[in-house]
Formats: sequence, C-alpha cells, structure tokens
Amino acid sequence: MTLQVCHTLDRSIAVTAGDVELFTYTYRPDTPTLESPKPYLHPIRTLAGEVVSLFRPHDHVWHKGIAWSLPHVGEHNFWGGPTYVHGSFYVQLDNNGSAVHQELTTLSAEGERAEIGHRLGWRSQAGQPVIDERRTLTAQVLDDATWVLVFETAMTNVSGAALDIGSPTTKGRENAGYGGLFWRGPRSFTQGIVQSPTGAGTGDDLRGTRAEWFGFRGRHDGSGGWSTIVMVDDAANPQHPPQWFVRSEEFACLCPAPFFSEELRVADGETVGFRYAVVVAAGDHGEEGARHLADQGRDALGVRS
Repeated sequence: MTLQVCHTLDRSIAVTAGDVELFTYTYRPDTPTLESPKPYLHPIRTLAGEVVSLFRPHDHVWHKGIAWSLPHVGEHNFWGGPTYVHGSFYVQLDNNGSAVHQELTTLSAEGERAEIGHRLGWRSQAGQPVIDERRTLTAQVLDDATWVLVFETAMTNVSGAALDIGSPTTKGRENAGYGGLFWRGPRSFTQGIVQSPTGAGTGDDLRGTRAEWFGFRGRHDGSGGWSTIVMVDDAANPQHPPQWFVRSEEFACLCPAPFFSEELRVADGETVGFRYAVVVAAGDHGEEGARHLADQGRDALGVRS
C-alpha cells in the first residue's frame, strides 16, 4: 500500500495510505504557552480508518495524541500545565518551555515507507536555549491491518549547565513517573485492556512495571470495532527496559517512561538518544496477537533476536 505525504507549509504534514490519513504531524502548533507548545501526532488512525488518539482533553489539555513530553528537565516543564512541587502538589510556575520548529531536514515517501526529519530548539519560557533536538519519524505499512511508526530523537543539552531529566515520582510523588513518548487514547478506550508481555490487566495495576513493550486494546464508539496499539522500547535506550506509565481507569494512555523513578543527568554539550516503535493495528489481536505486534515493532527497530 503506497504512502503519500501532504505538507501544509509552516504547519503540518499528513501521511496517507490509500484513502486513509494515518496521522498528521503538527510541527508548528498554535498551543498556549501554559500547555508547553510542542509538535504532536493527531489524529492517528488505523488502516481501517478508526481514530486512536485524543487531542486536548478537558481533563488534561496538554495531552495531544502522541507527543515527546518531559515534565521535569532541570527547572523547566516541557510537559504542560502546572509543575509537581513536593509538599505543595501541583503549582503553576513560569517554567512552561516550548519545543520550537527550526527546519524540516527530510520529507519523503517511497512505496510503503514515509520519513519526516525534523530539527527543533527547546526553549525556556523566557526564551533561553535548553536543548537542540533532531528527530526522525518513519511510517511503514506492515500488512493489510497494521502499520508502524518509528520515533527517534537525539537531544543535545545546550543550556550551559547539567540537566537532570525526571518525573513527578523523582520529585516525590509516588507512582506518577510519566514523561517521554506519551500516547493518549480515545475516550471510548477508557476501561480498555492494558496488555503487558506477561498478561493483561488494568493500567492502574500495571503502572510502574518494567517491560520491553506494552499494548492497549480498546473499543470504539460508533462502529463498536476494536483497535490495538503496541509501543516497543529500543534495547539501546537509557534505562531499558523502562518502567511504564499506563492506565485505563480514568483514561487510556501508554508511556514508556525512562525517567519514571530515576533521574537522568545530561551534561552540558552531551547528547542523549531514544528510539521507539508504535504499532497501530485494526482489530483486537488478543494477548498472543499483541506479542506478535511487539515482534513486528522489534523488526521495525532492527532489534529482534
């Protein structure tokens, strides 16, 4: 199935397969400062056309489909909203940074594969440089029901001092280690099935579990159909296998969280990299099927043994 890209200049890129728009990558958003502006993928669809992402939900307006979101980068908040301060819970500070578009370095589509290369500058709320980032998004159709997104980022500390990247848990809030590549699922996925390599459960039960991959099996309003999302952590990532911030009770989300319970110090001038595969499949693939999707994600990353 041939992929095509449609570039809305200075705004976004849509990747389509046949007559289905698989995702739109908004690289220059009009997000308010308090939501820590950053690029995001939404809407995201299966090859059957079902939407498997949620944009700006009223409970957490800074959640936007899939985004690379970090709540504690030194003193800066690149997640959005208030910052967790131990003893005071969440406090709105003047620290909501932005990941600002610099240039597109690659934009191509050939056969069943499309690639977007992107350079960004992470800036403090006051406009000072914090991180220079180069990222690549590669989409590939795997079969009639499945496609995969490989997300790759290399972040260089340009702040002039060491940066400690962490989470609310590293700052003192128990079992709230979110931060990293964060997927927010549709409202109808609430109470859905969270799938780990060792079995299924609820997100609240499995939150904080270490694993190479996690999945989510959810059902759609309207059609009543199912979709399955599987995220795979690259074996070369720091803190692999990561702890996962996953839940299904209040809302559906998946996040391989390398900074869940341990900060990562990045020296000035140092570069740190991460790679992930996000497998998007039409239908409920069950436990064994989710494991197969994880294998397909490993193949996309080139790390399957």
